[in-house]
Parts: sequence; structure tokens; C-alpha cells
Amino acid sequence: MRNRKLAEKSGADILIEALIAQGVDTVFGYPGGAVLPIYDALFQHPKIRHVLVRHEAGAAHAAEGYARSTGKPGVVLVTSGPGATNAVTGIADAFMDSIPMVCITGQVATNLIGSDAFQEADTIGITRHCTKHNYLVKDPAELGAVVAEAFHIATQGRPGPVVIDIPKNVQVATAEFDRHGNNAAKRYVPAGDADFAAITQAVELLAKAKAPILYTGGGIINSGPDASAALRELAALSGAPVTSTLMGLGSFPASDPAWLGMLGMHGTYEANMAMNQCDVMLCLGARFDDRVTGRLDAFSPNSIKVH
Repeated sequence: MRNRKLAEKSGADILIEALIAQGVDTVFGYPGGAVLPIYDALFQHPKIRHVLVRHEAGAAHAAEGYARSTGKPGVVLVTSGPGATNAVTGIADAFMDSIPMVCITGQVATNLIGSDAFQEADTIGITRHCTKHNYLVKDPAELGAVVAEAFHIATQGRPGPVVIDIPKNVQVATAEFDRHGNNAAKRYVPAGDADFAAITQAVELLAKAKAPILYTGGGIINSGPDASAALRELAALSGAPVTSTLMGLGSFPASDPAWLGMLGMHGTYEANMAMNQCDVMLCLGARFDDRVTGRLDAFSPNSIKVH
């Protein structure tokens, strides 16, 4: 078979085509000079709806809400410098709450990076601590694979935000793009099945416990309806009462007699006392946040904790 000649597209067009290939239907953003080529391309593709915000942090938070309600990664589009730095609050929030998000930021032209150019900021350095991964794309030919890999990283394993920083000259430069063949290598392989022996040990601890408790969190919500159904089944089988962090509310019905309410600093007396006095604590989809534990040396001191 002869190799077919691929049409050259601008980096901005490649980006939008790659987003469409990932099933993106909504982008939350605020335009600025360093992303105008992307906006020009975006307006030529009616398949993607753009939601104009009034502040870049609002774009990131709106994308979080979209991800929570649809199960699809939220997509953010902001300009360089203050646009990217304003979005950091929402990016960090998505990272803490395990929300899948892909944030596309504009950047000054590659020849100006490091020169303190107008509205330049080290977006990669600034977001390194609050993203699962981030990219500075210097070649438009790499955009298709970068976008595909970014969505893979954002949604697989523990979800979270990924930043793609694109210099303005990369947005206008051209390259070949094959929408159907430009898939990313699956370099990110999150942990798979849990250790069955460890699960068996946890089951035995729960079965022998005299005062067990199920401490649940937002991971139950993020894992989908099947996880909530499994939690209800586990509570019924074990007879253990259930408490939850704020992020996990809704995964277990408040009308169930086993429900103790929210725990922690702003939680119920019953939930906190049960956590303090339990002998086996099974933590599902939560991370022992300081709002829950308070003083670590006084937090449920006599219990075995299974995370």
C-alpha cells in the first residue's frame, strides 16, 4: 500500500483535531494573545462548545464541575503568563481532589522563552507540583501524540490534571497530522490489580472485628456508580457503619441505618466517636486528611487501619 500524503495543518488546527479525536465537546476558557491562533481554529470547529468565563480560575473550576458531573475530563484553554498562573488554583484543586483535567496554556514564542518576555511565566515549573504531568510542546508534529497521552494520563489510575503548554509560534507552524494514526505510546501504566493476599488479610480483619467502621471518600464517587453499589453491598455484608468525607457524600444513602454522617472537623459527633473507638478502620477512596485526623497521635489510637 502506498503511503498517502497527509495534508499539513497548523499546530492550532492539529490541537483542535486531536481534542475532537478524544471526544471533547466542551472547552472552558478565556482568550489572550498567546492563544489567539487556537481560538481562531476553535471557532472553525462547531463540534466543540466554548464556555467563556470571567477569570481563568473560574475556567479550571468549571472544568472540574464538568468532569465531576459527566465523568469526562474537563478541558481548559488559557493564555500565557497571568492566564496560566490564574488557572493554578483550579489545577491544584483538581490535583488534590483527583479530578481529570487537561489544561492547555499559551506560551510566548520558543525564541523568547527565558527572556522575561511580555506575559511569559514558567508554566511548566509552576505547575510541576500540582499536575500528574505537564508538557512544553516545541514541535507541532508532536501535538497529536501529546494530546492523546495527556488524556490517557489524566483519566487512568488516580485521575488528575495535565498541563500542555504551547508556544505561540508552534500554534502557527505547520506539520502533517493523521487524526487516526497519531496515537500516543502508552508510557503511563498505573498500578493494576491489588495484592489478593492483602485483600484476604483485610477481609479476615473485618470479619473478626468487634467494632469495625467503613471510612469512605471521594474515590468512591470518582470510581463511578459500580463503586457506590459495591460499598452498599459491603456495608450490608459486614454490618459495619459507614462515614464519609465531604468529597464522598452521596456514595452511601443517608437514609440507611448504617450511615453515621460526615466525619472530621465539621462532621457529626457520632461519626467521630465511632472512628475514635473502632478496632478496625477500612479506608476506601480517602487519604486521612488533616481535617479528618486532627492530632495524629490521638486519632483512633487503638484501631488497625486498612487503606
